[in-house]
Amino acid sequence: MGNEIAITLKGDLGAFHLDVDFAVPMHGITALFGPSGCGKTSILRSVAGLNHMAGRIAIGSHIWQDQERFVPTHKRPLGYVFQEASLFPHLSVRQNLIYGEKRAKKAEKHIRFDDIVDLLGIGHLIDRSPMHLSGGERQRVSIGRALLSQPQLLLMDEPLSALDRMAKDEILPYFEALHANLKVPILLVSHDISEVERLADHLVLLKDGRLVNSGPLSDVLSAPDSTLAMRRDFAAVLPAQVLRTDEDGISALDVAGSEFLVLADTLRPGDAVRLRIAASDISIARGKHASSSILNSIPARILGIETLGATEASLRLDIGKNHPAIVRARISQRSLAALNLQIDEMVIAQIKSVSLAANR
Repeated sequence: MGNEIAITLKGDLGAFHLDVDFAVPMHGITALFGPSGCGKTSILRSVAGLNHMAGRIAIGSHIWQDQERFVPTHKRPLGYVFQEASLFPHLSVRQNLIYGEKRAKKAEKHIRFDDIVDLLGIGHLIDRSPMHLSGGERQRVSIGRALLSQPQLLLMDEPLSALDRMAKDEILPYFEALHANLKVPILLVSHDISEVERLADHLVLLKDGRLVNSGPLSDVLSAPDSTLAMRRDFAAVLPAQVLRTDEDGISALDVAGSEFLVLADTLRPGDAVRLRIAASDISIARGKHASSSILNSIPARILGIETLGATEASLRLDIGKNHPAIVRARISQRSLAALNLQIDEMVIAQIKSVSLAANR
C-alpha cells in the first residue's frame, strides 16, 4: 500500500537467521525493540541497502527491493543516524549541515535549513567545531544533517545509547519536537523500553530474528500474550487528553472516559499527552477507600490473570469507560488468593503513581 512501510526479509547473516514480515504506517516513529541479537540493526541495515538478503522493501509506493530490483544505498532517499554522531571533525556545525543539504541534490526541499536549526536548538552552535560539542549536541547536529538530505525515511540506530542520563534528558525533547513538526517517518532501533514508551507510536517486537508482534504501541504493550508483561519494569502507555489544570498544580486527564489526576501544572485543556502506568504501581481493592493519598482509584474489569513465577501474578485490566484502555497490575499470589480475584470481575485499580511519558 502507498501509505505503508512494508518489510519482508528472510536469510542468513553469518550464523544469524532473519525471517520477518511486517508493515507499519508512513508516519510517526516506529520502534524496533527486542533483546540484543534479535535482528533490529540487521533490519535497519537492510532497509538502508547495507545488507542484501532475499525479500521486499517498499517505502510507500517506492520499491527499494524485490525479486527483480535492488536500489543501491546511495540512491535510497534516507537519512541514517548512528549510535555515535558521525560528524566531520574538520568542518563546523554549519558546514556539516550544508553537507547534508548537498546530498539532497535535486530533491525538492521540504525541510529547510533555518527550520531544522530552530527545531533542534543548535543556532548558538552553528560556527563551532564538533570537537567542542557535548555528546547530546553532536547527536542533534547529526540528526539535522540527516534531515537536510530531504529523506523519505529516517533511520536511527540506538541514537541515545552512547549518551549518559543527563544528555538523554537533554535531547529527548528535541526528538519529540521532530515528531510534532516533521512528517518524515522514523524507524528507531532501541534497547531501552523507557525510550520506546516516550517516543514510539508503533512497536515492532522481535526475538531471535523473528517477529513477535507489530502494531500501535499501546496495542502491542497490552496484548494478552505480550512477552513484555513478564518484565519487572513493564508499563502500559495510554493516550490521554487534558481536561483542566487546577490551581494546586494537578491536571485532570481523560483516558477512554476515565478521569486521571497527575502532577503537572504546565498542561493546557485539549493538549494530547500519553500516560505511563507501571504494573508495579497498581494495587487492587474490592471497593473504594473513604480516604487515601492515592489520587487515582479507577473502576476496572479483570480481563486475564497470569502467573509470574511462584510468588507473583499479572492482572490484565480494562480501565476504560468509552472504549478499552488496558493496563496490567503486578500483585503477589497471596493477595490474589486473599481477594479471590476472578476473570471478568469489577475491582478498583489503585494507581500509586502516574507519569507523563510524552506530550503529543
